[in-house]
Amino acid sequence: MRLPGDKSISHRYAMLAAIAEGRTRIHNYSTGADCASTLGCVRALGIPVEREATEVTVSGRGLDGLQPPSETLDAGNSGSTIRMLSGILAAQPFASRIAGDESLSRRPMQRIIQPLEAMGASIAAREGRFPPLEIHSARLHSIDYTLPVASAQVKTCLLLAGLFADGTTVVREPARTRDHTEIALREFGAAVDVRGRVISVESRPRLRPLDLTVPGDLSSAAFFLVAALLLPGSHIVIEGVGLNPTRSELLDCLIAMGADLRVRNLALGAGEPSGDIEVRHSRILGGVIEKDLTAALIDEIPVLAVLGAASQDGLIVRNAAELRVKETDRIATVAENLGRMGVAVEVFPDGLRVPGRQKFRAAELDSFGDHRIAMAFAVAALAAGGESTICGAEAAAVSFPEFFDLLDGLRA
Repeated sequence: MRLPGDKSISHRYAMLAAIAEGRTRIHNYSTGADCASTLGCVRALGIPVEREATEVTVSGRGLDGLQPPSETLDAGNSGSTIRMLSGILAAQPFASRIAGDESLSRRPMQRIIQPLEAMGASIAAREGRFPPLEIHSARLHSIDYTLPVASAQVKTCLLLAGLFADGTTVVREPARTRDHTEIALREFGAAVDVRGRVISVESRPRLRPLDLTVPGDLSSAAFFLVAALLLPGSHIVIEGVGLNPTRSELLDCLIAMGADLRVRNLALGAGEPSGDIEVRHSRILGGVIEKDLTAALIDEIPVLAVLGAASQDGLIVRNAAELRVKETDRIATVAENLGRMGVAVEVFPDGLRVPGRQKFRAAELDSFGDHRIAMAFAVAALAAGGESTICGAEAAAVSFPEFFDLLDGLRA
């Protein structure tokens, strides 16, 4: 099987293409609604965007080429869009307003507001912390900022703002996060320096247009990898998946838990490695996800919790308070659905413990409007005896509209 383009990379390519000088072509752009929201915002800022299926062309007009939007920018359900694009909007010579759906409107934004204001930005938010964000014209200056919590979205926001600021902007990470922004900035022609967990970017580069191919999304692959590990007789190969080292901890984690998993046909494109992942049904031991590993696997924890219930020794997740402020409180929604399936789980303020050697029973489940919860519990439902129903399963389309069709095709 093949998967749609990586969401994280697609967001970043579209934003950088908008402020590059000329036509950037992006192949295998993500099919998810979140990445479509980013393209919609780019269009609303006066940048021509052409799209045919997964092929996208963005005609960038340079750092100073964006135009005032005629209405509120719509980020939909996409936290990536509102957080990362705000770094660019904060430096514009015009005011803008960016909002999203009901779910996004409940997600706190202080972690971008505070450092952007330290750079000179002028931002108003509902109750001082929630979208919509009203961003006023400001001249930004560089900053040397230590992230209080590891976040690739906040890091990206500040690095994008740093392209417009005076001087060199420095971001220090408490734990390593995905580095797609650093790689993409370098490919587009920005001066980026990475020394361990300290990243700096020089201001006012001339970004060049590129021809880019987005690798398959490893976060999306996680659902199929776990499904294959759970179900006896399974054997799948997922082709052309992104294998960036700041993301591939998922594969290391699964192998450490006992997965029969191999990577073949490695390739490199625009600084991003990719390859084919082969996985077979395996006896999974279980494990602990904590500290830096938690930050690396934050999006995959819901489906890994499902795997943990079927493992020999269970799964413990710590240092994952970030899950409380995703599209849903994912600690609570994972625990709720596991409980409905008869699976015991212990909840902590910053994580959970799922004992192993448990059986899933068919149940009525709920996505709670969260795409990753919908997909994680579709996988759990495959391992249950009988028929399960997932209310709000359409939430999967936020990131992966083909998910259920691909899953059904594999089962056939």
